[in-house]
Amino acid sequence: MSKKQVWRLIPLLESSGTVQMAIDKWLLEQHSLGKQPSTLRFYTWSPPAISLGYHQRQYPQAWQNLTWQGKKLHLVRRPTGGRAVLHQGDLTYAVITSGLAGKRLEAYAKICEFLIQGWRSLGVELSYGTAGRGYIHNPNCFGTATGADLVLPNGAKFIGSAQMRRGGVILQHGSMRLQPDAELFAKVFGAESLSDVQFLLSLEEIMTALVVAAKDCFAMEVEVQPLSELEWGEILNAEVR
Repeated sequence: MSKKQVWRLIPLLESSGTVQMAIDKWLLEQHSLGKQPSTLRFYTWSPPAISLGYHQRQYPQAWQNLTWQGKKLHLVRRPTGGRAVLHQGDLTYAVITSGLAGKRLEAYAKICEFLIQGWRSLGVELSYGTAGRGYIHNPNCFGTATGADLVLPNGAKFIGSAQMRRGGVILQHGSMRLQPDAELFAKVFGAESLSDVQFLLSLEEIMTALVVAAKDCFAMEVEVQPLSELEWGEILNAEVR
């Protein structure tokens, strides 16, 4: 029997969007250089933020002055593609790995499998979305669901994922909408409806189920390893440059 790969699991991190994106980019770089194993991590955005896709140039001017509960919403650019995502009441996952065969959508499907399996174990059935024609013109990532996104049985988009590749190395991260604030969502994206599904499971329960599923889907074991002081130094230095 072949020995299972060991992935790094970074414990839940709450930080600003700028820092979270710097961590994901750093992990991708380190894995590309062979200095880090494949990594799985979960994180939340504090303060809440709107993340823009790497190539997204157009967005409403008003987004620069939005506040929620007295805090200014950050506007952050992701290293990955796609459109704007509101990060409030959500949980983000990131997978950094290599050696996945196939085209982009096949890699998406391979990575998304752990999300489908993990949520199924929590009693939630997810399926792939299909993009409507409005996709290109919609600045809101959750406004339409593409074949790379996961939707609830009522058709509402639940997990939006985005990906970037560097050679054979993939960074894929995505937002799971758990307890979004409908009023803030409307403020950001206008009159578009927001599914009123609220997931009241604890982040701990969700992450535990997803890690179990990831072990199965990627045929690996995990080693829990927080970022060290040295690593934090590298990440924050890279962010400043």
